[in-house]
Amino acid sequence: MKDKLTRSFYSRNPLKVAQDLLGKYLVHKSRKGIMVGKIVETEAYLGSDDPACHTYQGKITERNKILFAQPGHAYVYTIYGMYYCFNVVAHEKGKSGGVFIRAVEPITGIELIPSLTNGPSKLCIAFGINKSLNGTDLCGNELFITNGEDIPDSEIAWTPRINIDYAGKAKNWPYRFVIKENVFLSRK
Repeated sequence: MKDKLTRSFYSRNPLKVAQDLLGKYLVHKSRKGIMVGKIVETEAYLGSDDPACHTYQGKITERNKILFAQPGHAYVYTIYGMYYCFNVVAHEKGKSGGVFIRAVEPITGIELIPSLTNGPSKLCIAFGINKSLNGTDLCGNELFITNGEDIPDSEIAWTPRINIDYAGKAKNWPYRFVIKENVFLSRK
């Protein structure tokens, strides 16, 4: 197993963390076994100044309080009342924010079928990620991220984030990062 990312990796601006997560390996050691996927698509959410972030304007709620906590923890929330989304808490000291993991390329423990992990809720289903993992320390031994493959800048594209029409002008900010031409992306 490759080296786990350290707390200092997550204790930076979410834009940098989101880009640097591309090529890293998401690992979940569950009752089903060990599942590993290469992160191929992320989105950065920059905290209280970002209208698309759950911590916009510094509002702390029961749902979002983990985004204000120590970087390097899992933020798992429900959408549409039945699906889960997995985020990494990432921010500089005294701030809030995170990185949304939108898609992974299966490496181990999951069939290599793009439709299984090519979207945020699909990857949560495939990896067995649910609300019980909200707040999990990603520097621990159950759900974590390791060093993976180095992705050259020339293979990374910046695009606007997806499905955040509520965020006004922030919906057009180029805070989505993808490995170009990867068949496991949630949207081409």
